[in-house]
Amino acid sequence: MSFEDYMQNRKSAFEKLTTNLKTELQGNQDNRTDDRIWKPKMGKDGTGYAVIRLLPGSNPDKTPWVRMYDHGFQGPTGKWYIENSLTTISQKDPVSEYNATLWNSGIEANKDIARKQKRRTSYFANALILKDPEHPENEGQVKMFRFGQKIFDKIMSVMQPEFADDTPVNPFDMIEGANFRIKIKIVSGYWNYDSSEFEKPAILSEDNSKMKSMFEAQHDVHELIDSSNFKSYEELSVRLNEVTEKTSPVINNQSGLQPTEEKGEWNNVFQKDEVPAPAPVASKSSDDDEDLEDYFKSLAKD
Repeated sequence: MSFEDYMQNRKSAFEKLTTNLKTELQGNQDNRTDDRIWKPKMGKDGTGYAVIRLLPGSNPDKTPWVRMYDHGFQGPTGKWYIENSLTTISQKDPVSEYNATLWNSGIEANKDIARKQKRRTSYFANALILKDPEHPENEGQVKMFRFGQKIFDKIMSVMQPEFADDTPVNPFDMIEGANFRIKIKIVSGYWNYDSSEFEKPAILSEDNSKMKSMFEAQHDVHELIDSSNFKSYEELSVRLNEVTEKTSPVINNQSGLQPTEEKGEWNNVFQKDEVPAPAPVASKSSDDDEDLEDYFKSLAKD
């Protein structure tokens, strides 16, 4: 690059540098602080409502969604463990291994600890926010929609309908997809999405230029599960030992890593209307929970 080129392009180069820095910083933070990520909010009346349109993603060789596993629990030390799980990227994770040990002990008290420390499943996909009564400033924006297993199952049910006389729908298609009405209510202390449903298939917009703008505004959700955004097994083990003070630590801290200071309790990363209810005894009480026995059986196979 010549000096003349530098003088001509230095302002745009600074903008690019700023954007890259922002992306790098976001990669080192918990995704709950990422303002690109959106979830519907609960209203004061105890119900939630929003309308979105799922988008196809900009890379046809990748799924328009990604799946993320994480853990969030308070240990006997009073400290909190809030970390993404390495099982997201098909690697061994110290909490999963510790939970499997607790579960396989056959002691009910240990199983209760494993239940409270279980991994949570989240999905992320691009979505155009059509209606957001609690935060109307989001309407018209493309966000990374974070959702749980219940909504993912609803997506799969329209893509692969149960009965032969139902026509499969690609909800991520901008032409033949369908708007999704999110309806939230409280059932047994948990947010429940059973009443959420897809509308009839319809084109997103008759204006091609608007659809082009929406398409180009999409985010790379696969960036969220890039291996660079996960802490190492050793770092997670150090943090787990610090939070639980296990008598038989997963590893000895010989790596020179310094345990990080907790910046806030698990509940503090949520809005007041999003605070998780206490962990249930039954493993299927929440929409976003996995069946623990199946989970630990899968670990045993691995």
